[in-house]
Amino acid sequence: MLLEAHDLSISYGDIRAVNEVSFSIDRGELISIIGANGAGKTSILGSVMGIIPIRSGDIYYKDKNISSLDAYQRARSGIRLVPERARVFPRLTVYENLMTGIHGLRKKIDWRTNINWLYELFPILRQRQDQGASTLSGGEQQQLAIARALISGPELLLVDEVSMGLMPKLVDRVFELLQKLNKENGLTILLVEQNAMASLEISKRAYVLETGTCAYEGYSHDLIEDPHVKDVYLGQ
Repeated sequence: MLLEAHDLSISYGDIRAVNEVSFSIDRGELISIIGANGAGKTSILGSVMGIIPIRSGDIYYKDKNISSLDAYQRARSGIRLVPERARVFPRLTVYENLMTGIHGLRKKIDWRTNINWLYELFPILRQRQDQGASTLSGGEQQQLAIARALISGPELLLVDEVSMGLMPKLVDRVFELLQKLNKENGLTILLVEQNAMASLEISKRAYVLETGTCAYEGYSHDLIEDPHVKDVYLGQ
């Protein structure tokens, strides 16, 4: 397994957000974690990235326990996060935002090749490379956030609520892109999403969170047909 989490618990003061959740993702997989608002999905991604402390449990990445590592150390090891609502640097240009994705890296990467690849993947970013990120639309900022995470050539991409605030047409485009990155480029992706159906349709396996605990897990096509999941999460 590329990533394994064992019995993760996360608290905010006296409030338990995540309660002994375990999950795993193998190299080359696209895995989804779905659930309603407040189920603990974003907290789990933050704990994997190292920006939210865990109360108990362990996180293993490439067979190494990274539970005590800082976020920058996890980033250097090949983990990258696409945060919810993009969160680009508004005063920096598109190009400058992309370059922050390789800031502090110790390994040598061919960033010129990578940035040209990203411009082919996201043509609008090439057109807007000298513009301030604040001038981009919501969909364009989301593309920039994904590209910023990809420029370093990560082994594991964490994607948090990528559909939030986007028009349906743009949501389809972003999910198609994630599927392409996984299938054609072999990128391992852990996707946290409230848009359960869209997420399940592109993922191999999924975990369903309910109030901080893992209620269901399994292959996505099986969960799509599960009566409870269909009724509660898919509106069917």
